[in-house]
This record gives sequence, C-alpha cells and structure tokens, in this order.
Amino acid sequence: MARRPTPPSASRPSGRPTAGAAKSRSTRAARSTRAVAREVDVREWASGIRLSGFMVIMLSLVVLGAWVLVPTLGTYIDQRQKIAALEASVQVSAEEIEALEQEQERWEDPAYITTQARERLYYVKPGEVVYLVDNDLDPASLPQEQTPVSDELERTSSDWMPQLLRTIAGAGLAQNASSGQ
Repeated sequence: MARRPTPPSASRPSGRPTAGAAKSRSTRAARSTRAVAREVDVREWASGIRLSGFMVIMLSLVVLGAWVLVPTLGTYIDQRQKIAALEASVQVSAEEIEALEQEQERWEDPAYITTQARERLYYVKPGEVVYLVDNDLDPASLPQEQTPVSDELERTSSDWMPQLLRTIAGAGLAQNASSGQ
C-alpha cells in the first residue's frame, strides 16, 4: 500500500532552510514521534487504504461465500452427529441380534430344552421322584434365633431414641430368609 506524498512546505520556497527552521523541524519531529507513539491517527491509517473495483468484488464474494457456507457447515456437522448416533444404534441392534441367534441355537439343542423344562417348569421323567426343599438357604443367611420374651418389665438406663433408630436401621438392612434365592 502506497502512502500519499507529503506536500512541499509552503513556508520557505528556497531549497535552503535556516538554522532556526531546522531546529524547529527537529523539535516538531520529536513531538510528532512521541504523539504517534501515544496515539494512532485512524484517519491517516484509513486514508492509506485504497480499494479497487476488483478488491471490492473479491471481498463481496468472500462475504457471500461465508454467508452461504456457514449454514451448510452447521447442517453437515448436525448430519454427521446423527449418522454417528444411528451407527451406534445399528451396532447395539446387531449385538442384540447376535445374542438372540445364540439363544435360538441353544433352544435347538434337546439337552438344553430338557434342562430348562426341569428347572423352570419342574418337569420330571416318568418314574422319577422329585423332592422340593423349601428352606434350602445357607445357614449364614437365616435369621438369628431370638431369646424368648420375658413377662417382666425392666427399666433400662439408656435413652429410647437411639435404640429406636438402631432397630429401624437394623430392620431396613436385614435380609429376609425367603428372599435369599
């Protein structure tokens, strides 16, 4: 970018400056250098920019291209996210299909069918005797035997509130003997 030429000084038409003029120019130059360092003259900067017709056309084409491509780019990103979600869904469905096919293969085996009928439906072969045990729980999971309740009332020295909280917490955390299976 070319700068505008500075106009010749109108104060002195002769080509030879005097000593006072040279001193004042150096003082002005020092002041202007300090002023430029402190403050940027926007008008001077903007006046140095030249716009040609070609440059205006190219700038408008860049702006038009950005205006057209930005929504398209957003649509592209949105569609890529949807495609990724659908591919993940297809992968999950493929895994489910594979698991169901394996289960179908198991059901084609007569031994598996027999085992399932015996376990789920309690089927037996002719002549077999089956014994069902109701309380076949592990002894550790059975509730503790409680001492018999006395007929006499006793006065305790403890506060009843902590005892009530311990009882409620113990009842909530205890396991049922029938839910152990």
